[in-house]
Amino acid sequence: MPGFDFDFFVIGAGSGGVRASRVAAAHRARVAIAEDRDVGGTCVIRGCIPKKLFVYAAHFAEDFDDAAGYGWTVGHRRFDWAALVAAKDREIARLNGVYKQLLARSGVELFEARAAVVDPHTVSVGGRQVSARHILVATGSRPWRPQIPGAELGITSDEAFHLPRLPRRVVIEGGGYIAVEFAGIFHGLGAEVVVVYRGEPLLRGFDMDVRRHLGEELARKGIELRFKCEIARIERGAGGRLVARLVSGAALDCDAVMFATGRKPSTAGLGLERLGVALDASGGVIVDEHSHTSVASIHAVGDVTGRPQLTPVAIKDGAKLAATLFANKPSAVDHETIATAVFSQPPVATVGLTEEEARARRLDVQVHRSTFAPLKHTLSGRAERTLMKLVVDAASGRVVGAHMVGADAPEIIQGVAIAVKLGATKAQFDATVGIHPTAAEEFVTMA
Repeated sequence: MPGFDFDFFVIGAGSGGVRASRVAAAHRARVAIAEDRDVGGTCVIRGCIPKKLFVYAAHFAEDFDDAAGYGWTVGHRRFDWAALVAAKDREIARLNGVYKQLLARSGVELFEARAAVVDPHTVSVGGRQVSARHILVATGSRPWRPQIPGAELGITSDEAFHLPRLPRRVVIEGGGYIAVEFAGIFHGLGAEVVVVYRGEPLLRGFDMDVRRHLGEELARKGIELRFKCEIARIERGAGGRLVARLVSGAALDCDAVMFATGRKPSTAGLGLERLGVALDASGGVIVDEHSHTSVASIHAVGDVTGRPQLTPVAIKDGAKLAATLFANKPSAVDHETIATAVFSQPPVATVGLTEEEARARRLDVQVHRSTFAPLKHTLSGRAERTLMKLVVDAASGRVVGAHMVGADAPEIIQGVAIAVKLGATKAQFDATVGIHPTAAEEFVTMA
């Protein structure tokens, strides 16, 4: 493809951008990628990976307590926040290096600088302009914080991974997956946690049984949930502490206020609107099924689009786009029936339709639901219950949704997702012999 510096220029070295660039390079395209932060993107650097590491750390508190029911005597316990942060930083630095090596081995040129689109075939990066036949925008998303007085005193998930010390009392605003995940993290590590959410119950968009069950479990653990309220302003209190004043007039003294109020696509300053690239109301890039934008040579994948903000989605979309452009294999990702997980404590995992979505589609809905105490807690004594639920289209017998709240839910639902994706029926679930004793067997024995 003569006449251009590169065949493919990718802006953003997150999961989607890296995969797209490597697949394109494997098809012998001349590829460059630009990143003005650490290579690896939100998931690897400031999202999924460090969060899951913190979740592991937080869960040890309950594990130590549960061990007593099994005859173990656990001695003096002390948690070191600085040691956890340092260990996490070492792992993230390692992964950053791994991603750079992967790009280099694939023959992708890395620009460690901010990039912007000048015209449909030109990118400004690191003080120079380069041309490309195709440009991919894969800049992800960033945390959004409400515009209230004192908002600058609060933190988002980005800063939460780098706090100099563990706050003793945390107020988290929001009711989505980030809010409940960090509520579990801070609580498990020893902090008092208050979750302030303008709605009710938690996890809007998830199955209602899941939402209610998780709220009950978080409250049982000692996390304070305040529904139908918002933070009006944040003030600096005595001794450097903070005061979160709610719209209701109530005041919450704390050491940290965390905004888990959503994320916005990172499109500001890229020059897309000037070129006529269509954006949605939140600033996300509008794409078709093949990740093409309204400008023929510009494409987008990942959280910068309106697609599900999930790393595997970005990876698959990036790979499909590269194959479409450089291998003459036009194809698109099926975004229906995508499994997802929330690493709360206990965790949530789901695939397919919620009961509410199934009814909205006017399906003849048949619901199978089970709640039970996990075998582990018959000796630990912990008052935690697992929820499992199947949503079935009675007319066809197909399982159109599977939902779980409880230990190992993400690991279990990953396997169930294959069956749901393939259109398995409830009769086929029932005909499957379970593994005993496991929680997972409930999905194939549920009456």
